Amino acid sequence: MAAQKINEALEHIAKAEKYLKTGFLKWKPDYDSAATEYGKAAVAFKNAKQFDQAREACLREAEAHENNKALFHAAKAYEQAGMMLKEMQRLPEAVQLIEKASMMYLENGTPDTAAIALERAGKLIENVSPEKAVQLYQQAASVFENEERLRQALEMLGKASRLLVRGRRLDEAALSLQKEKSIYKEIENYPTCYKKTIAQVLVHLHRNDYVAAERCVRESYSIPGFNGSEDCAALEQLLEGYDQQDQDQVSEVCNSPLFKYMDNDYAKLGLTLVVPGGGIKKKSPNAAQDKARGPAAVGSHADEEEDEYSGGLC
Repeated sequence: MAAQKINEALEHIAKAEKYLKTGFLKWKPDYDSAATEYGKAAVAFKNAKQFDQAREACLREAEAHENNKALFHAAKAYEQAGMMLKEMQRLPEAVQLIEKASMMYLENGTPDTAAIALERAGKLIENVSPEKAVQLYQQAASVFENEERLRQALEMLGKASRLLVRGRRLDEAALSLQKEKSIYKEIENYPTCYKKTIAQVLVHLHRNDYVAAERCVRESYSIPGFNGSEDCAALEQLLEGYDQQDQDQVSEVCNSPLFKYMDNDYAKLGLTLVVPGGGIKKKSPNAAQDKARGPAAVGSHADEEEDEYSGGLC
């Protein structure tokens, strides 16, 4: 069966090359017919699991379409060549070809197809090179946003944000989440804005930036319905516990269903959040004040108790 498919593919390649030849009566190559034959050869090679030869046939098909000024079809052929490289586990090379295809889709005036190709490339490379995947998802988001397809842009930005958190690139994650939140606010999806605020606060606290976390909550008061929501109450409790170095309070908030059932990457941020200073819970306001003022304050407290009896003894 495989040998039969290989022979079939070779026949298509021979036909394609014949279409490209010129002569006394044929001055111009027939690029369209050649591209069709190369495409058929690629399919036959693929069915025979000869992926490298299938890739080569796809590249020849793409070249023929380019010579014929058929950019969309050329891009499709480059994308198919990339998928052959995927089958061979040559993922970085596959992504390069799919990126090239996406650029041709844009040049052809089909941005949606370009963005979908970028997303496909991101999925391919995500486990091998998360950094590259983030770049591809952000490019796809930008294309969708330019086309005012905001929901698709948000999906891509969400993937980028989660990968940034997973890779502990927290400064970039904070910016990416802010971008998401702004678009959700623009389309008036306010409940999701609340969830993005929680994610932002967790990222900022893992960056040891309490001021940014507090500012993030304060700015969110302008989002309709946030003030008075369970999200707002939980975040205020979280910030209070963090500021008071109360690990018990912080852990209680982060283990609540509101935090635990977020996207996995953000839930992990909550479960691993440790307050500064060792997380020693402060027992009472007086104890907290005495600790802040030091041993001298404790001594003066004792002196006051002795003074209550000093008058009577005299």
